[in-house]
Amino acid sequence: MAEFITDPIVVTVLLTIAGMAMVLELFSPRMGLPGLVGLSALLVFFYGHFMAGLAGFGTLALFVAGIVLIFMEFFLPGAVAGTLGIAALVGSLFLAGGSTFQMGVSLLISIFFSIVFFILLIKVFHKKMALFNSMVLFDTARKEDGYVSNINRTDLLGKEGVAMTVLRPSGTALFNNERIDVVTEGAFIKADARVMVIEVEGPRVVVREIKN
Repeated sequence: MAEFITDPIVVTVLLTIAGMAMVLELFSPRMGLPGLVGLSALLVFFYGHFMAGLAGFGTLALFVAGIVLIFMEFFLPGAVAGTLGIAALVGSLFLAGGSTFQMGVSLLISIFFSIVFFILLIKVFHKKMALFNSMVLFDTARKEDGYVSNINRTDLLGKEGVAMTVLRPSGTALFNNERIDVVTEGAFIKADARVMVIEVEGPRVVVREIKN
């Protein structure tokens, strides 16, 4: 059994199955059958190499650490855990393999088929990566739907009012019995002076003193 599993062709097949299963898992709403198939393929790979004496407990520990780090990537910010997890996983594969060259070829073949499978799922079958839907906010608060980040008082443009406080340059003015926080263009305006709204940018209301 160990001799069969460690055969270069079988190794390539196992790694390809694991890669394609992990790609399919990205399009599943939750951890399911594809993830179990991929993990099982990797476990069979390591079982065969362990029984053949090519992999030790250190290699298995590195493989488990890689899986844990990749799983933690879904809950931790940044990409540090995922990068370390992939590096640990790939490193454990090379340590378990009898030939570095053969393992590199097998990995390249499995990555190639996994990428092709990924492109087919998106371009041909129009799949979406549902695994990240619960982790990433895709909804947007658009102005067309009635969502605004602040109140835009464009209705005040051209309105005349009275400065209730000294404007230097910010303060409060009264427009039709409504107290509004305003700013001037930079000029100093005394209290009780007549002012007019000349510009509105979101919550920012700019006024200018009305000269007699």
